[in-house]
Amino acid sequence: MKLLAGLILSLLFPLVLPLQAYGWQHHAGDSGGTKFSELSQITADNVDQLDIAWTYDTGETVKPGQSGGKTSFEPTPILLPPEAGGHLVFCTAFGRAIALDPATGEERWIYDPKVDRNGHSNICRGVSWWKDPRMENQAHCANRIIWGTRDRRLISVDTRTGTACAGFGQNGELQLDVKAEEAQVPGGIKTSSPVVIAGGVLMIGAAVQDFSHANAPTGKVKAFDVRTGEARWTFSSIPTDPNDPAASSWPKNPRLVSGAANAWAPMSADEELGLLYVPTSSPSPDYYGAARPGDNRYANSLVALNIATGEVAWHFQFVHHDLWDYDTPAQPVLTDIERNGKTIAAVIQVTKQGFVFAFNRLTGDPVYPIQEQPVPQGAVEGEWLSPTQPFPEESLQLLDTHITAEDAWGFTFWDEGKCRDLIGSLRSDGIFTPLSTERTLYMPSAMGGANWGGIAVDQKQQIGVVNLNNLATIGQLVPTVAGKGGETHAGVGSLLAKMEGTPYAMKMGNLGSPLGLPCNKPPWGKLVAVDLKKGEVLWESTLGSVHDMGPVTAPFEISLGSPNLGGPLIIGSGLVFIGATLDKRFRAFDLKTGEKLWTHKLPFDGNANPMTYQQGDRQYVVIATGGSYFLSKMTGRESGNTLVAFALPR
Repeated sequence: MKLLAGLILSLLFPLVLPLQAYGWQHHAGDSGGTKFSELSQITADNVDQLDIAWTYDTGETVKPGQSGGKTSFEPTPILLPPEAGGHLVFCTAFGRAIALDPATGEERWIYDPKVDRNGHSNICRGVSWWKDPRMENQAHCANRIIWGTRDRRLISVDTRTGTACAGFGQNGELQLDVKAEEAQVPGGIKTSSPVVIAGGVLMIGAAVQDFSHANAPTGKVKAFDVRTGEARWTFSSIPTDPNDPAASSWPKNPRLVSGAANAWAPMSADEELGLLYVPTSSPSPDYYGAARPGDNRYANSLVALNIATGEVAWHFQFVHHDLWDYDTPAQPVLTDIERNGKTIAAVIQVTKQGFVFAFNRLTGDPVYPIQEQPVPQGAVEGEWLSPTQPFPEESLQLLDTHITAEDAWGFTFWDEGKCRDLIGSLRSDGIFTPLSTERTLYMPSAMGGANWGGIAVDQKQQIGVVNLNNLATIGQLVPTVAGKGGETHAGVGSLLAKMEGTPYAMKMGNLGSPLGLPCNKPPWGKLVAVDLKKGEVLWESTLGSVHDMGPVTAPFEISLGSPNLGGPLIIGSGLVFIGATLDKRFRAFDLKTGEKLWTHKLPFDGNANPMTYQQGDRQYVVIATGGSYFLSKMTGRESGNTLVAFALPR
């Protein structure tokens, strides 16, 4: 009988495996954000044969300056299981959800929420799937796609047909209270990341316009009944209750002087523990905090919330009293870490500072040592500064953050000399140097370090891989009349941002040479693997070419590293796939060694996280190409809206 039972299980197992191993049912592969797949058809031995299988263009291409031109095409699709329709589903910059045939890229359905395209930047990085356990599988809306739009609507549609789920909100749409959220900044709040669904609860963060107003919209996480849209709870990262333990780190009535501290990056959920992990951003105003003295907890933090109630279980703050726009930018990654002979259920957080932190995801206890260290002081009159900031051990500080004139770099002696003079003219005391009315070098820039692409983790190998920017910025606080601030844009490569409600505007530009390239030593973009057991770097590889960044495009790659937005994907055969760079390239690296194994040209920059799935007997790797509006604005890059699928030849 035992033999027969074992035989039956062995026959059933392959039927169960594809749902787990062959699909990609969450924005980052799973609810813990690992960006890992067990698929292994594509290997180091055959990756050189990988080629484009199909492409799909959304037809939404616009140029900066045109109506709706502030767009970024950055989604990661999900693959629905067969019982939910088997579609590949993603969202566009204007919030349309599109379902495709995963084998051919042919269109199956489109849902258009008809978002007003005129306004602040348009981004949608992903949709979420939910199966209603109370309904028969074939029933309408038994399986749903749910996502948020720029104008703060939640949309719920049937996965098979793309038609609205009438029982959710009003005919499948739930309009959040935009007027209350926006406060005095119309259009200043939107949704860009996928919603999180766990325990029957739908949870959503918000993206808030940077650099605009002192009292920007506040960063609240909101929870709803996933079936009906009925409100469950709200968490405010700027405490409204004076009895909240974090309230002492703010002035009285903090919402009168500050906002933001929002969760614009993707969140993660551990349904078994009943916890939601929320990465929060900097409070407003971003670069001047005299009116918000204190550490400003829960801003710049990882906050673990009870999924059922929204109550804080634990939190850790990565930046006290942020003055550098060092948001917590990436999805927290839930994985097991083997450390000192023990297996720890951990959550990993990478930061714009280029730091790697990890915590016990139940208790918040650090997995690797963290130390408060003294940081540079000296800011504008009236500013409040934290005397220390938290640092992980040196092996998990992935960037060199102190640049001196001796570190200047150039293609020639001439531009190196220009860079040396430029760096020597700037205030530069290392990471966490506060901005002042002097021109100040701060490193890394507000792009990071790490950004929303985050870290990918192979739990079996105990390796995490993250892409980093290695770039510095010149910043300066510019006095303004009556706190009206300045213009929001001042030419390619520079920014003059208003901070209304403060006596300053923020002027920012690249630390660049007359040739248009960075003044610090390359690589300016890199891919780093971390040994999670040891808590140290396993390897580093240059990521990207600058052949398309200078005043003249070179006919060959110049592998000095590129600014990057987007993230990595790890597959079971030990390959790491990544786009992200400003050179229209998609690359594969060896997970164990960091060796670059494959490069393919893309239609546009691939500023998105790739994903993978198996359809029939073929493994596909898919990436959205179209570029980032933020990078296009700063560098003049071309934009587009094309999804590209790669596979081995038949």
